[in-house]
Amino acid sequence: MVNRRKFLAGLGASLLAAPYCSLLGGEARAQSLGARRLLIFFSPNGTVHQHWRPQGSEGSYSFPTGSILEPLSHLKDQLLVLDGLNFHNGNNHEGGMAAMLTNGGGQSTPTQGKSLDQYVASHVGSETRFSSLEFGVQTSAWGGSSQTRMSYAGPGSYVTPDDNPLSVYGRMFDGLLGDAAAAQLLRERRMSVLDIARDELQDLHQRVGAAERIKLESHIEALFSVEQSLAEVGGCGPGTAPEALGVYNNDHFPAIGRAQMDLAVTALSCGMTNVASVQFSHTVGPTVFTWLGLSDGHHSLSHAGDTDTAGVANFVLAERWYAEQFAYLVEQMMATPDPETGGSLLDSTVVLWAKELGDGRLHTCEGVPFVIAGDGGGAFRTGRYVDCGGQYHSKLLVSICQAMGLSNDTFGDPGAGTGGLTELT
Repeated sequence: MVNRRKFLAGLGASLLAAPYCSLLGGEARAQSLGARRLLIFFSPNGTVHQHWRPQGSEGSYSFPTGSILEPLSHLKDQLLVLDGLNFHNGNNHEGGMAAMLTNGGGQSTPTQGKSLDQYVASHVGSETRFSSLEFGVQTSAWGGSSQTRMSYAGPGSYVTPDDNPLSVYGRMFDGLLGDAAAAQLLRERRMSVLDIARDELQDLHQRVGAAERIKLESHIEALFSVEQSLAEVGGCGPGTAPEALGVYNNDHFPAIGRAQMDLAVTALSCGMTNVASVQFSHTVGPTVFTWLGLSDGHHSLSHAGDTDTAGVANFVLAERWYAEQFAYLVEQMMATPDPETGGSLLDSTVVLWAKELGDGRLHTCEGVPFVIAGDGGGAFRTGRYVDCGGQYHSKLLVSICQAMGLSNDTFGDPGAGTGGLTELT
């Protein structure tokens, strides 16, 4: 019998001979339940629950007209909207920001004080050129602190997002920039490798049993998708560089965010990394949504009390804009082929929208809103609004790790308990 995993690992190794964009992402993996990639999206300053919560039951829910999540209505079958998650560690702005992806815990804990993205990257990052990529949108004007950082390589060890799309682009395509001929040669080289691989797969298709034949057919289709994407202008080559913008110019916030999201999807789809994050601003973020006609900063608006109807309405307007950005990111993941499976990139990715506070006016980390897009390769049941009933959010972090094929049953401080969120499956 053909050892399919060994054969595909060899095929993956041959594609890795092209150094800058390993289209199959290293060793080819056997088809199995679970996610191949993790993408984290962050927006700051908590929420106002009554304007965030969906209506209806777990499996039959909707986003009310004018509500924060309404821009996600067309995607709700792809979502898990998670309510009722509390932080075991961390409170207020700084504490919530530090605990959001770590659940506290020190070097001696099983996850060694790492944030979710960095812990997952430490297990899957060796397969790719970058173990992880951190895309920032005006995160560092105040420097690096527990207010501005969400990714940790260990206790107190910040992983700094790159706020400049042009800088990220340069790192992603280092060695190809300014040399269109080299990029074209690289595409032709990969096309040639794909031709050989496809011929070998088709030859094997004639010599194996029916069960293996079905599996090989899926890989032939996946190779065809890769070939089609390479044939398009740019492919996984440098393409057009992002526009040079003033990185900390408030009014450039939307354009920088869009460029960073596009680069993140490119990095994931081209196998440059399996772990990425897009961080919009930071806790206490002062962004003024001038493009929406607002004049007060986001953090100020997040403290508008219920009697300040205009302030709350403006905060909801700003939060709906963040929901639109998350929708755009999910749409791009859905529209981008996964070169490994032939499905969409979302099918094999966990996309997590994280926040650091529940009700930002109370400065508490209770009822912190989270949204998952994508079923994590079949690990989660999407299309649901789930009330987690006050469970610790560390269980969510564990569930995502396990969807990625990891075996840890705690995350951060073990005092938060063991196991994942059973409600997700």
